[in-house]
This record gives sequence, structure tokens and C-alpha cells, in this order.
Amino acid sequence: MKKNKGKISTTEKEFTFEFRAGKQHYVLTVPLQFPVQENTSDLLGRLKLLHKLPCFVENDLKTALCRFIERETILDYDREAETLLQKLTTKDLDMDRLTDSWAKVYSESTLEHARPEEPSREEDFADVYHELIHSPASDTLLNLEHNYFLSISELISERDMELKKLQERQAVEMDSVMQELGKTLSDQDVNAVASQHFDGQQVLESKWANELKQVTTIQKQEYQEWVLKLHQDLQTPNNSTINEEIKVKPSQLSEASAQMFEEQQLEESFTIHLGAQLKTMHNLRLLRADVLDFCKHRRHGSGGAKLRRLQTALSLYSTSLCGLVLLVDNRVNSYSGIKRDFATVSKECTDFHFPWLEEQLEVVQQVVLYARAQRNSKQREQPEGPKNGGSDDNTKNLERNTSNILPGEFYITRQSNLSEVHIVFHLCVDDNVRSGNITARDPAIMGLRNILKVCCTHDITTITVPLLLVHDMSEEMTIPWCLKRAELVFKCVKGFMMEMVSWDGGISRTVQFLVPQSISEEMFYQLSNMLPQIFRVSSTLTLTSKR
Repeated sequence: MKKNKGKISTTEKEFTFEFRAGKQHYVLTVPLQFPVQENTSDLLGRLKLLHKLPCFVENDLKTALCRFIERETILDYDREAETLLQKLTTKDLDMDRLTDSWAKVYSESTLEHARPEEPSREEDFADVYHELIHSPASDTLLNLEHNYFLSISELISERDMELKKLQERQAVEMDSVMQELGKTLSDQDVNAVASQHFDGQQVLESKWANELKQVTTIQKQEYQEWVLKLHQDLQTPNNSTINEEIKVKPSQLSEASAQMFEEQQLEESFTIHLGAQLKTMHNLRLLRADVLDFCKHRRHGSGGAKLRRLQTALSLYSTSLCGLVLLVDNRVNSYSGIKRDFATVSKECTDFHFPWLEEQLEVVQQVVLYARAQRNSKQREQPEGPKNGGSDDNTKNLERNTSNILPGEFYITRQSNLSEVHIVFHLCVDDNVRSGNITARDPAIMGLRNILKVCCTHDITTITVPLLLVHDMSEEMTIPWCLKRAELVFKCVKGFMMEMVSWDGGISRTVQFLVPQSISEEMFYQLSNMLPQIFRVSSTLTLTSKR
């Protein structure tokens, strides 16, 4: 409630409280200013301190004080209302001014009369882009994005070449130093040279990182301004300049030499119907490819690559998003393993719609820290009960580093600069997924269930899942191991898809099961024979083998 502007009229009233202490009878009389601006508890504490009241009268005093303040406040409001009504009947008040003030207060305090929020620049850009990408200007937008991608690729090539030359020069220098070790140079000299080499690499990498960030920032600003200007120009009828640019500009995404860049890929697709009473049709695909192939852009893209990129752009602001499950460790960063490779791919093309990957990971890190603090505070409030070994290990790990996530937990990043993906689910897994004894209650499996639930609630209709819960093969992953793991994931995903009916009402979705590129063709076809048996496939959509 807003306070009235101007001077507030006050009145003084006496509060009387009687109590007995033994055989003595006491009466407390205190003047109070109305309207009372102080908190009742604060006022009660001041009275006890000033008048040295015994503690056993605190509850009675508080009850009497609250009743007195409430009663006298209501009486003051009633008297003020009576006075205003009398002025109204005697026409001492301006009716028009009074009704205007009442209407203003009502409109300011009622949600349905609130002014709509002004759209931000990001919202305007999203609406404009969605309209342009579904217009004849789509080819122009894709060509411009590809030009930006080529400029970033050239910059990255220059960076890699300069880093390679520096490493070669440092390797030669280190060889000469090692030859003099024990003769004219000591171990301390070798360590000093190694430290100097490390500092030199760090300085060069930092220089190129800053330059890439500056270039992508400029590209993003130029692209957004150009899209807004293009939309504004298209609103002008008979704008021949823009129309000619859209129609005549040749596509730079298709070249005859693109066939040599095609990846070896095996794929089989099926149609299934799941559900007890109301059956829903879903599409299943089994693919052999690298997980980052769904993210990479090709410098010399084929017609198929252009169509995939166009489809990704068309569905960017839609209810048919594409997701990808990426298996990561428990640290929220982009410094090692598959996370580093994904970050490298993400930097190859400027994201014109969402924050950079590092900015999104910083937000995720803050959310993780806040969630851990909330969880730890709730655990401290709960009484101690029987403990099991697994929870103790998790608790110890969290106490060591509260910024880490647990196996089965995942965080989400949004990208518009990837080839075929809008949403990336970074699912945390541990070394246990490489063993052959995981069950349907394993954290990785439960993480897949939660990811599918998020897909149902956030319009993600295509999701790519690593079938074997690994991105690369190792020696212990034999044929029996692969068959057992695939059977477990197939059956669990089938059960989760049956649950989707209660989550989203039965919407058709596409689930892509991805196996590593290094798996043999024989193993791939064994898995493709297992899939229809488990899902009871009703029909086969396509059977393609790209080699």
C-alpha cells in the first residue's frame, strides 16, 4: 500500500493495561500516537524495557495492545469516512476530481488495467527474424550467416597456424636445452624455459580469444541491425533494391566439391505406435555418427547441409525444437574432454540469438551453487536418520566442491549457431556407465527420463540420445556388453515414452539413438534388429546406409 503524500494528521490516545503481581495490582497507562507507524512487536519490547514489566505479562500485554490498536484504528477510519461523506452530501468536495483520483488508484492497483510491458530489443529481433526466415529473404539470411561463419573459420585457421608455429619453435628450443642439460644447464634452467614457453602460449591464446570475442560481438550487432533494417525495408512497397538482393544473390552454401566432405553414416528409421487406449505414433532412428556432427557447420556445405540448416533456422522460434544429449563430467565448464570440443564447435559460428556459451555456463554455475546451499540448509534442518554409503559419498563430494553436479543431473544450454540442434542437455555421468552392471535405476538412466520429461514440457519434439551412454568405444565394450547396454536403454526409453502420454497428452516425437562412429557395421545391424523387437515396430519408414 502506498503512503499518502504530505503531512499525516496524528492523534494521541491513552492505552491502559491492568495486571496483578502477587497481591499488588498495577495499572500501566501509555500515550500512543495514531495512526501507529511502529511494528507491534517493537512497541511491545520498548514498553517492557522502559517500564520494567515482568515477563509473565508479555502475552497478555501483547494481546491487549493489538486489540487496542486495531479497535482505535478502525474507529479513526470510520470517523474519517463519516467526515468525507458529510462533505460529499454538502457538496464541499469536487466530484470530478474525486472520481478521477479513485479511477487512477484502481487502475494502478489492478493487474487487468496495468500497462503492458514494452517489448525488449531481443523480443523484437526474435519476432522479426521468425517472420523473415519464413519469407523469400530466408536464403539471404542463410548466405549472410554463412559469410560470417567463413570469416570466423579463417580467423580460427590463422590462430591454429600461429599456435602451431609457436609450439614447433618451442619444441626446437626445448630440444636444444635438453641436449645441454647436465653440461652447461641445470634442471632449474629447463624449468625456467618450460615456464617461459607456457606463459607464451597463454599470452597468445588469450590474445586470440579476445580477438575472436570482439569479432563475434561485432558480427552479432551488425547482423541484428541488418535484420531489423531488412524487415523495415521490406515493409516499403516496390522496394526493388531489397527484392533484387533476395532473388538474385546466389547461394554460397552449395558447391560441387561438397561430396568429399560427406561423413560416413549408417542410419535406419522406424515408425512405432505406443499407448494402451490412445496410441501415438513416434519416429525412431538408429544412427552411427559422431555426436558433434549434429553441431558442426561445413565450410563447403552440400544441398543436404543447406536444407538441414534451413530447417533448424525455420524451427528456431517454434514448437518443434531439436535437442541433443551430451555426456559430461561433474564440473560445469568447457575446459576438458567433450565439453572442450563442443565449446570449440560452438565458437566456430557466431550465435546471433542467445548469449555465448561461457555466459550461459556462468549462470548455470550460480544456479548450482544456490541449489546446493538450499539443499544443505534443508539437510541440516532435518533430523538425523539412518545413512547409507552412497549418500555419504555424495555428501563428501559436495562438501569438497559445492560447484559440482551429481551423476544423473543435467544443465541446459541454448544455441542457434549449431547445424541441427537448438537445445543441448549436458548430462552428468561417472565412470560407472562404462561398467556392465548398471540397472534401470542408475542415475544416468533416470537423467534420461528427466530429460524426456523436459522435452515434453518445452516443445522439444526431436531428441538425440547416446544409445550406449558413451561417446567413444573402449576395449571392455565387447559385443555382449553393447547388446546388453542397448537392450537396457531401449527398454527404459520405451517405458519413458509410454509415460509421455500423461506428460504431454500424446504428441508425436522423434527419438534418435546414436552409436559411436567407431562401432562396426555388423554391430550396428545387430542393434537395428534389436530395436523393432523391443518396440514392436509397426512399419519401417526408411532404411538408408550412407558410406
